[in-house]
Amino acid sequence: MKKILFLAFCSVNFIFVEAQKHQFLEPPKFSDADLSKQKSALDENAPAEILYKSLHFSIDNNTGNLVKKAFYRVKIYDKDKAEDWLNLEVPLYQNGSNQETLSKMKAFTYNLENGVSVATKVDKSSKYKSKESKYVSISKFAFPNVKNGSVIEYQYEVNSPFLFIVPEIVIETDTPSLYTEYVLDSPSNIAYNVNYTGFLSPKHREVEEKTMYGANYRTYRFGYENVKGFKSEKFVNNDMNYRTKISAELHSTNFRELKLYSSSWEQIKERLYENEDFGGELKKTKLAKEHMPAGIPGMTDETAKANAIFNYVKNTFTWNKDRGIYTEDGIKKMLETKTGNAAEINLFLVMMMREAGIKADPLTISTVSNGLINIASPNVSNMNFVIAAIRTKDGFHLYDATAKQSSMDQLPPRDWNQFGVLMAKDKVQQLSMINAKTSFTYLTAQAKINDDGSISGTYSDRDTGTYAMFAKENYDDNADKYKKQYKDNFAIDFNDIDSKVLESGDFESTMKFSSENLIDKIGKKMIINPMLFLSKSSNEFDQADARKYLIDFTSPFTRVKKIVLEIPEGYTVEEMPKNKKIVTDDKEIEYSYIAEQKGRTVEVISTTKILSPNYPKEYYPAFKQIWGVASKQENQVISLVKK
Repeated sequence: MKKILFLAFCSVNFIFVEAQKHQFLEPPKFSDADLSKQKSALDENAPAEILYKSLHFSIDNNTGNLVKKAFYRVKIYDKDKAEDWLNLEVPLYQNGSNQETLSKMKAFTYNLENGVSVATKVDKSSKYKSKESKYVSISKFAFPNVKNGSVIEYQYEVNSPFLFIVPEIVIETDTPSLYTEYVLDSPSNIAYNVNYTGFLSPKHREVEEKTMYGANYRTYRFGYENVKGFKSEKFVNNDMNYRTKISAELHSTNFRELKLYSSSWEQIKERLYENEDFGGELKKTKLAKEHMPAGIPGMTDETAKANAIFNYVKNTFTWNKDRGIYTEDGIKKMLETKTGNAAEINLFLVMMMREAGIKADPLTISTVSNGLINIASPNVSNMNFVIAAIRTKDGFHLYDATAKQSSMDQLPPRDWNQFGVLMAKDKVQQLSMINAKTSFTYLTAQAKINDDGSISGTYSDRDTGTYAMFAKENYDDNADKYKKQYKDNFAIDFNDIDSKVLESGDFESTMKFSSENLIDKIGKKMIINPMLFLSKSSNEFDQADARKYLIDFTSPFTRVKKIVLEIPEGYTVEEMPKNKKIVTDDKEIEYSYIAEQKGRTVEVISTTKILSPNYPKEYYPAFKQIWGVASKQENQVISLVKK
């Protein structure tokens, strides 16, 4: 089956001519009329609206630094639903003695009081700084006196010695925008590649050479008007891949001589192997030799040997949750502490496999939350994770030792992001990353119907493969919240909830339940949905508008719901649900519902099978139809009559 994904990747290198010149970098004066606005004309339900947004990046001709200027003016309609706008966060980067500085910060909250606009200045005392990593700290400010109807306004300037990457700017945010502009001004001897992703076209555009700041500059200017808030869709793993965005990266400098920074993937590979925190670590083969478990060198089966090394690394070392393709404290330190970042653990895995004679190489990837790699614009900053790939007679196999439940070609959900870049010593190549292993979900309830119309029993929820890792991640994030979801989702009295990883790597939660609300008792009759609380009450494929994006499940899956009901003494089954099976012509999507009476029990099994991890948007009607059938089937009832 052919999978389709439409994304726009391009480098901007053209000149637009407009009849009337639009003025960039000229914020309109504050208007009291903005305080009187009751709702957004772009979306009447929007809790906030961007009135004016300007991001201006320029190179200071005197210092050679990158200057980042931001100006925002935002209308708040519903403060309780606009929490993201109530606090301002400015990330600042540092590397050794080089660090970014924040200056010219001004921030106000405007309110209409007795018909007059009143400005409340953001006090410096509300500022605090948090350190996210050794490279990033965040300066945070809280806006005071924000009410429904307020307008917040802020501007700041960041002076940066880091010219390589201009921050990516998202044009399509969740908040509608009356006007958003992006401006990049660069001296003629410093050139950038400007990358444009998405579907929206700017109304105002300038890409030209001109004299600015007393020198020759090349300027990129894009202005957008009346941009509606981005509407996400269900079953999309990262909607940032579809939003309109602009980013820029340093291509070259030409002072006394031309120096190229923009690279091919081959050049990036060479630089990685020259970097002491990547290739330098891979050269420390003595560490791999010293820590090779006994018995592995004598193994003859290549795959078995690779799996044995993987299990040793996975079970011996613990990931500290830090991503990245470079080591931080180094592999030697990881061997001492048994803890390391992604690069330290997986580069050591590559070292171990190479030492054992296996053809192993690092595979650099961008995790799902980081967005897709822009293959048309090679840059090391596109990637934020590294895993291991081995090449056998059967093809490539992938490993990620940062996840305890992982195995060969069974990667954590975050890794499955279409493709990665293999940094082999002899060559670089793109590897397709399709999650072909099916994940299974088994939802099983065994219950007894009591004569008084109540019901009690046990319930288990077991996931395998990728979905087991999903469940384990959610459980690790907040165990209490994870357990509470059962009561919240089903409105059933669950108790004795026990969640754990099984020896197989599956993740299972078991519990007891009871309810007096699942059965309608009418005279001598009991009416009950045999699916109990597991019935599909709604169609998740309920999108009214035409589907725009890829339908993504991360993994092929089979979901089995099995309910076994014990009928109370003195009752007989008067009416049973009808069975049903529906499948698409290409066998990609299948659903079945089977209900049977077996002596004093009624057994119901519903099975949903999805053969691929993702589907083109054209499959949406098929999913909508089958999910609709499932909802109808799973809301059938049985009638029990007292003799």
